[in-house]
Amino acid sequence: MSILITGGAGYIGSHTVRYFLDQNEDVIIVDNLQSGFKESVTVDYFYNIDLRDKNELDKVFKCHNIEAVIHFAANSLVGESMEKPYEYYHNNVYGMMCLLDVMKENSVDKIVFSSTAAVYGEPKQIPITEEDETNPSNTYGETKLAMEKMMKWFDQAYGTKFVSLRYFNAAGAHESGNIGENHDPETHLIPLILEVPLGKREKIYVFGEDYPTEDGTCVRDYIHVIDLASAHYLALEYLRKENTSNVFNLGNGSGYSVREVIEVSRKITEHLIPAEVKDRRAGDPAVLIASSEKAQSVLGWQPKFHSLEKIIKDAWNWHRDNPSGY
Repeated sequence: MSILITGGAGYIGSHTVRYFLDQNEDVIIVDNLQSGFKESVTVDYFYNIDLRDKNELDKVFKCHNIEAVIHFAANSLVGESMEKPYEYYHNNVYGMMCLLDVMKENSVDKIVFSSTAAVYGEPKQIPITEEDETNPSNTYGETKLAMEKMMKWFDQAYGTKFVSLRYFNAAGAHESGNIGENHDPETHLIPLILEVPLGKREKIYVFGEDYPTEDGTCVRDYIHVIDLASAHYLALEYLRKENTSNVFNLGNGSGYSVREVIEVSRKITEHLIPAEVKDRRAGDPAVLIASSEKAQSVLGWQPKFHSLEKIIKDAWNWHRDNPSGY
């Protein structure tokens, strides 16, 4: 049987495809290539279609014996989501509705969902646990929460079992250096920093140095993209064995400040990387760190690449060798 990976040509999706292939899973990809790159994956069956095209999506299900879906396909830029809420609801929420309906019509009852820490909004406590209140502070997080709730009701009505993986800051690249992060525009801190030694920008901006943290800059929980990929595989194995729905946080359980990330990047790249402090950005929490105890105890998930040095080293290898991306 096959595993359908939606958004499989995206950053996290392509690394998950590679990981699943390494586990000898038969993988099919559906991706509309809005932000993904077909060059990042090598599979026998790649369908360049949009999830909202239910007729074409149904043909994929009819052509293959699909056991489960790993669902990445979504718009994911927080700032853009605040400017274009219609597009985010239509692509993310309506896309999920189409996918779940086609799954139901084809008797596919397992889905692993790429969710986000953005469903929590401003944290009430650190580290954040799965039982904490979900109160998104942006449209992107709101659409992801709506997608989670949709899966809950499909489970109750039709028995569609799901695992929702709420993860924090994905970073790094495959150790081979031949696939990695390639966004346009780029919004993630580590690749933005690495654009300085690549000559793409003169300096990196630090937004706020007066937060209640050790060095005054924001602290975030960075997780290696390969560790994320392994968690999706363990979530699939969980659904196969337990056939019950669940929600898990994915993070390292420790955070790194913006200044720490810049300093390690200087060390890895051997470049000065000038930094300029600017005013805080609205809505940036001081600290976001996940508790991953549940994922570790229930899924048996153990992050292997948790050092910031390893994460940035792998990211740098990719960006240095592929300065223009794919």
